[in-house]
Amino acid sequence: SERPRSFQFLAMFRRICGNVGALSSSEQVAVQDLMVGRSELLPAQDGTGAFDVKSDDGYAACTNFLAHIEAASQALGVEIGPRGYRVKFSANYRALFPDHNRHYRVDVLEASVDQQEIWVNSERYELSPEAIEQAQRLQSSWLDIVVVLDRCNSAAATTREGRGATEPTTGACATAPRPEKFELTTALFVFDTAWAHFEERYISELIAVEEKARQLVVRPVALEAQLPASELAPATPEAAALEQQFVLHVAQLNAVANFKRKGRDDLGCDILDAARAELRVTPSTSGCGREAARVLAGDVIASYKAMRGYFRKVGQCIEHVDPHLCNNAGLVARLVDWEETWELGARYVKSKPLLDAVCDTVDEIKAAQRLAPELTAMIEDCDVELFMVLPRLVVLCFLDKPLRERTALVRSLLPHRFAPLVEGDSKALTLDIELKGVYDRFKETMAMLTASPPSGFSGSSWAARHGAWEAIVRQAVVGEEARAPQACFESSAAAAERNKAIADLLNGVER
Repeated sequence: SERPRSFQFLAMFRRICGNVGALSSSEQVAVQDLMVGRSELLPAQDGTGAFDVKSDDGYAACTNFLAHIEAASQALGVEIGPRGYRVKFSANYRALFPDHNRHYRVDVLEASVDQQEIWVNSERYELSPEAIEQAQRLQSSWLDIVVVLDRCNSAAATTREGRGATEPTTGACATAPRPEKFELTTALFVFDTAWAHFEERYISELIAVEEKARQLVVRPVALEAQLPASELAPATPEAAALEQQFVLHVAQLNAVANFKRKGRDDLGCDILDAARAELRVTPSTSGCGREAARVLAGDVIASYKAMRGYFRKVGQCIEHVDPHLCNNAGLVARLVDWEETWELGARYVKSKPLLDAVCDTVDEIKAAQRLAPELTAMIEDCDVELFMVLPRLVVLCFLDKPLRERTALVRSLLPHRFAPLVEGDSKALTLDIELKGVYDRFKETMAMLTASPPSGFSGSSWAARHGAWEAIVRQAVVGEEARAPQACFESSAAAAERNKAIADLLNGVER
């Protein structure tokens, strides 16, 4: 709304009547610097007539101009508007506005232009009508200063044209007429008053928005403080209910702040319960593959413990949490670990058939390491070849014993290759035509290698079969140059036939 100018001048005159008169030398310098700062402001590219504060150069020019406004106001003795409201600001904003001085900031000025909405954590908040009204007054008073300075610069240009272009100058505004002291001090006072009113309203509403945004952290902090100190299973129904609420809030926080992964919000307390149940099982001595289950379950517990530790620590300095939650590096790191481990827990730890399949497959991979020591080096070095070799071995282990636990793992990885399970018949196994063809080829290859085993593997059907399996595993790991240790006396023709049969089988596996 347009301000009544007569009322403004009458009101302001009583506050600044001591500023009427000629400018002193120090005031002249401050005003000249102010005019130079105005000349360096860059127009916005949107054609609205506003000034650019988005680009680096535009932001720097506006920062410089605001500094000159502060300096000119101080030099001219313009009274500072009341800033007592700042004592109510949060710690973060008290650091930006530490005392009752002006502390003009480009981001506050920019907010008075973009005055409609605030986005935090993908949620939209609107400024109040009062804040929008104060923003419009600030913009109007800002333009009043610009108009006063532009009028003087325009007069300077006219004066230079009248005197001729040959007259020497000492700067862009060296010959510019300076604005009347009363007019400029009035404009500066009105601007400062409008700035203080908008700053109070805008920052107060921003603090309220940020406090609401931080509730996603505040709530799990409060719940964590009520949980038992141990990460073991809750001993009472009340503690179990608190833990479920805690995990639910972590999932909600993950959906908002975890921009590095999927941001899943469906990872529930049942994953934690399954991990605890697995760790309560006495380790089996029948196979070292079962340790894989304990590793997966332990990772779930470890990420849960780390998340609780984060909330205990951050609860002591909640005001320092960035309300844009994805900007908190420590929080994001914990959430990334949480989602990664709990996603694996949801897939494998919660499902006993899949967990047994993983353990069974790990036992077979360890056995393969004994047959092909090169595999151990690949695993330790995370060699790129490993990510070709492991899928081959998983499928080969399934083909070797398709009715063992490992089948559940292959079924989960290649569901389109299996017919749906028949309810009540977990042993039913129906393969699609391509996987059935690979299975038949595997049996044929094993039969061929068993019928004519390499030297050193004859003597028993078990030894012959073991030799055939070793030949397949070594070629799957090393390639066609692989030879079984005892096959050094094998004829070149027999070796070529063996290698071709295994290569044909592996080609089918890879498809």
